[in-house]
Amino acid sequence: MNRSKLPLTDRLRDALRLVAGRHTVRCPYPGCFIQIRYGFVTPHEAKRLTDLAVDHAHH
Repeated sequence: MNRSKLPLTDRLRDALRLVAGRHTVRCPYPGCFIQIRYGFVTPHEAKRLTDLAVDHAHH
């Protein structure tokens, strides 16, 4: 889902989480509501979680 098409409340929550050191990654596939939230992980784990979230075939 395109981030700009998310409701304003979801975009604001994502921005607040980012400021707090946490991230939310959503699947870009239309109609897929998978999202992975993480914070305070190693760069390797962050990449693994991001790859999992954006690869629609794995979920």
